[in-house]
Amino acid sequence: MSGPPPAAPRAAASTSAATRAWRLLRVVVHVLWGCAISALVFPWIDNRRQLRIIRNWSRGMLTALGVKVTVHGRRPSTRVPILLVANHVSWLDVWLVLSVYPVRFVAKSDIRGWPLVGWLVARAGTVFIERTRRHDAARINQHIAEVMARPEAVGIFPEGTTTDGTQLRAFHASLFQPALAPGVRVAVTSIRYPLADGSPNVDAAYSGDRSLLQSLRLILAQRVLRAELSFLGVIDPAGKTRRELAQESHALIARSLEPWIRRSPHGTAADPPGATP
Repeated sequence: MSGPPPAAPRAAASTSAATRAWRLLRVVVHVLWGCAISALVFPWIDNRRQLRIIRNWSRGMLTALGVKVTVHGRRPSTRVPILLVANHVSWLDVWLVLSVYPVRFVAKSDIRGWPLVGWLVARAGTVFIERTRRHDAARINQHIAEVMARPEAVGIFPEGTTTDGTQLRAFHASLFQPALAPGVRVAVTSIRYPLADGSPNVDAAYSGDRSLLQSLRLILAQRVLRAELSFLGVIDPAGKTRRELAQESHALIARSLEPWIRRSPHGTAADPPGATP
């Protein structure tokens, strides 16, 4: 990877205590509203209406948090099964994508334990993976294949973890297995959170030792949190292996994130425990 070194992280402008408290109240009310809709409305409506409600709810969540979203590129078709691939920076990433494109996400199982939000995410159709459990990747791939057969889009974060936005980890190839089914397309997407001067906003990240509460406090404190979602194109998996798909997706996202990301190895990481061969 070439290009100038990434810009040094800089602090975002902060809000007043009153603004932070007001935003937090709006977030809590919005989450409770989402739980009520999921419990009382979702059982009685079809999948298409559920996805529309999820889109509108996600937009409301971002608004409550003070997030300003900019979208680049052409959104992939919803008429064919899509495996949407993105880099992973924050817990905001899910709401960011859902606000503009209907997709079912694959997420780490520990998210299910988050108060209220975990239950809400599960009701939105999220597929949870046990990364420390053998053979769980095979189960997840089977579930993804069933969802895409409808057809629907499924979103994955193939790095397997979040970063601070200034690096891009190698992609696990195992989660690309469902893309090898006939008719499936891989939609590649990049996510970043810039400050007003264009440098990376590391306070938006949910990575390292930062707790969910610490992350929420940092996000609530920002006057405007800018988020950029870029649709980079669609890959036809025909004739390619899952490892080749992972490498091609990684390269597209890496180019999109330059010059932010530090030099990191191309290719894919070793598959997690339980990965299908």
